[in-house]
Amino acid sequence: MDRPRYIWPQGKRSAACFSVDVDAEAPYLWANRAGLPQALGQLEQRRFGPREGIWRILDMLDRIGIKGSFFVPSVVAELHPELLPALCDRGHEIGLHGHLHELVSETTDDRFKAALDRSLRVFHAQTGIVPTGFRSPAWEMTPAMLAALKDRGLRYDSSLMGYDHPYQIGGLVQVPVQWQIDDAIYFKFQGGGADRWPPETARAVEAGWRDEFQAGRGFGQLFMITVHPWISGRAQRVAMLERLLADIAAQDDVWFATAGQIADWHLSANEGRFMAEPGLDHLAAALEVGA
Repeated sequence: MDRPRYIWPQGKRSAACFSVDVDAEAPYLWANRAGLPQALGQLEQRRFGPREGIWRILDMLDRIGIKGSFFVPSVVAELHPELLPALCDRGHEIGLHGHLHELVSETTDDRFKAALDRSLRVFHAQTGIVPTGFRSPAWEMTPAMLAALKDRGLRYDSSLMGYDHPYQIGGLVQVPVQWQIDDAIYFKFQGGGADRWPPETARAVEAGWRDEFQAGRGFGQLFMITVHPWISGRAQRVAMLERLLADIAAQDDVWFATAGQIADWHLSANEGRFMAEPGLDHLAAALEVGA
């Protein structure tokens, strides 16, 4: 089968995007929405992100000279009203990430829509900008969620992994993510219970990410890094990111862009190619085979 190759701008071989999920307190608030505990450990660990981590990451991006895509729960924007304006002032893209980092498996369509509408109001009130992109907490989506995004005029989602380059699903551009180049699966460590394994060192993760970048170039993939400021805003991880991103940005055959720029490119040059079916009817019918 002769499969079509994805077309990147100016004959580039592949693309890269640096994305940041600015979760901060939001997942903690969602997990404890029935009542907040008195323990401070996990909450203070997450607050490192808006207090220190994100500013270290922003300074690092300034030194390299690249722009990122920052997906921010609106409760985080409300708790830290300096954050969204600062991201815009530095020329970065801001995107939606729920209100309380609502998990798809634990919420309803109506609650999702209410969170989406609240997020749009908060972003516009703080920046005058209406975001065009969304990323789902925990990287899960439903057909109804995609439809809600489209109904509100968003152009892209960045939550799914059906290709390793952009595609279209549910009337939106999908700017895909990838678990193996997300920092949380290597570095997230909050202590206790099942969280007792030692996190990876930054050097070990850097080696794996470099291998993925080099191997993926041959397939024309989008190298979508995702980090969290409370996790990767720590010293050795910021240093690792600076080494890696500087080397990628120096490659003349790689297009480094924001998620929004990548979505716009797809609509201008690849619309109608790489389509995916968001519905589940055909899978439901497959379950009936042999019944």
